[in-house]
Parts: sequence; C-alpha cells; structure tokens
Amino acid sequence: MSDPITLPRQHVMKDLRIAPARIGASLAIVAAIAWPLAFQNPFLLTIGSLVAIYLIASTSLHLVIRMGHISFAHAGMMGIGAYVSADTMMRLSFPFALSVSCAAAASALVGLAIGPIVLRLTGKYFVLVTFLLGEIIRMVFVDWTSLTGGSNGIQGVPPPFAAVASPLGYYYFALGCSLICMTFCGRILASEIGRAMDSAKEAEPLASSCGVPIVRLKVVIFTISCGLAGISGALLVHLLRYADPASFGGLQSLNLVIMNVIGGMGSIYGAIVGTIFLATLPELLRSYVELQRVIYGIILIVVMAAMPGGLVELVDKLRLMTAASRKN
Repeated sequence: MSDPITLPRQHVMKDLRIAPARIGASLAIVAAIAWPLAFQNPFLLTIGSLVAIYLIASTSLHLVIRMGHISFAHAGMMGIGAYVSADTMMRLSFPFALSVSCAAAASALVGLAIGPIVLRLTGKYFVLVTFLLGEIIRMVFVDWTSLTGGSNGIQGVPPPFAAVASPLGYYYFALGCSLICMTFCGRILASEIGRAMDSAKEAEPLASSCGVPIVRLKVVIFTISCGLAGISGALLVHLLRYADPASFGGLQSLNLVIMNVIGGMGSIYGAIVGTIFLATLPELLRSYVELQRVIYGIILIVVMAAMPGGLVELVDKLRLMTAASRKN
C-alpha cells in the first residue's frame, strides 16, 4: 500500500511545477487583452493579429513535432484553408462561420488522405516528402487560375464580419480564435492521447507492443493539425484581404518550424514563445531595410547557439537562479 504521506507530497510537487506555467499563461493572456487599450496603433494591432494567427499555425505544427515528425507542408495546408475560405465567401456567399468550417474541413481531408502514406516515413524522408507535397500544393495554387487567380492571387477578400473590420476588432477576434485553438492543442497534449504521442516519439516499437495504435494515432493528430492550419490560413487571408501563392510556400513552412525550434520543441510553450519572437522580430527591424536579413540571421544564430533548448530554456535558467539566490 502506498505511503499515505508520500502520495500527497507527489501531488504537491506536481502542482508546484505546473503553477508557474499557469500563472505565466494567465499573465500573458491579460497582457494580450490589455495592451491594445493603451496603444491603439493600426500597425501594431495588425502585427498583433498576425502573431495570434501564426500562434494557431505553430502550435498545430507542434502536435506533429511531438510525434517525432517535422512537416514542411504546413504552409500548404494554411493555403488550402485560405483559398477555400476566400472562394466560398466571395463566390458562394457563405457566411464566415461556414466558410472557415469548410476551410478547416478541406485542409483536414487533405491531411487525412496523405497521412496514412507519409506518416509511415521517418526522419529526412518525411521532411523531404512533405516539402515536395507543400510545393505541389503551391503549384496547384499557381496553375489553377480559375479558382485561385493564379500568380495574381485573389484580391478584395472581405472581413469575416462588419464588427471586426477595424484593426482593433480583428485583433480581438483573432486573439479569441487563437486562445481557443491553443487551449485545444494544450488539452490534447495533457491528455492520455498526449502521453501516447510522447511514448510513440520516444520508443515507437515499445509503445506499439503496449497496445498504442501508432499509425492511427499519427493520422488522427496529423489530420487535426492540418485542420487547425486551415483555420489559421482562413484568418490570415481575411486579415490581409488578399491570397497569394507565394505566402504559402516552403519558406513559410520553414518559418513555422523555426518558431518551434527557437522557442523549444519539447513544450507547447516553446511554440508560443518562438512565434511571438519570430513574428515580431522582422517588424522591429524594418528601420534597417538593407541589413534586415543579416541582423535577423545573426539574432537567430546567437539565440540557437546560446540556448539549444529554445527560449523556454531561458525561463528555466532564471527559475533556477532565483531558487539558488533564495537558498543563499
């Protein structure tokens, strides 16, 4: 029988580890809601909306990464959602709720179709195949001119609702959608499904022998991830009012991967921190147009070299330093 004193102590220690993350997340949500009330700058609000939208894309990609795969087709899934939402709203006069549902369903169906094939691959083979799939999707956007407008894209995409046509309204709308999607991803990772994902990543043969349906699990998570990417693409196209094939190519997929890597691939908080950092950094460097890419690259190299575990590693180091100073 378990020691009646040890068991409560284990729960207390677990709560102590979880509490700082929950407090930090709560403070971040309060800050995200409050800052536009003090700085109602349309440019800053647009950046905030972009950050909220990319948070959906990066955290949905994090689901795939937590299974041990790195997908370079995620921007293509965003593009599918973007074009489906724009076309159904402009050509078929669908309300936004139905358009974004169609966008999520279309991206999820593509993920469901290709998942059973590509998810049997591992390592560099999975990366290469998903990169090629992303390029195929981009080329479809370029060549299917009757539906996507080709290289010229689709212009004049309307806002979702009249109430969110302003930068402030769209920011809060995108923030709300982002919080819902991130909470959904977080609940998946904290559930039994999340533990099965981690076991499949660490020791797939052992997890399979213990009864974990590896392929089915991966296909379900990949499908969910693609559906969430479709939602982020739909929100993006209604923010920018324009759909362009170049916005959903390999470079965009690479940026989403870097967001997870530079933030920390071991936690969803890493994806969130990395997205905020990488989505705002190029905008802060706009004053240095000629050296923007050089400075951007140097910052990324320094951060990744100094903190191999991602930016969340800095939080852990600060926590250890604080604990050490209290002991002294």
